[in-house]
Amino acid sequence: MKARILAERCIGCGLCVEICPEVFTMGDELIAGATADEIPEDATDSTRDAASACPVYAIDLH
Repeated sequence: MKARILAERCIGCGLCVEICPEVFTMGDELIAGATADEIPEDATDSTRDAASACPVYAIDLH
């Protein structure tokens, strides 16, 4: 599984980083980013939790 942040939707709330810092970071422009090319097995649940919690649906999992 991979994660991608839809930058045009991200409002920089940081919730994804708080829930799953193994995969998400906050960039210089206060837009989140996905750091892992392939999400580690032990982070799949927290990655899905972060995507579900995003208030603007800016996380695309594929």
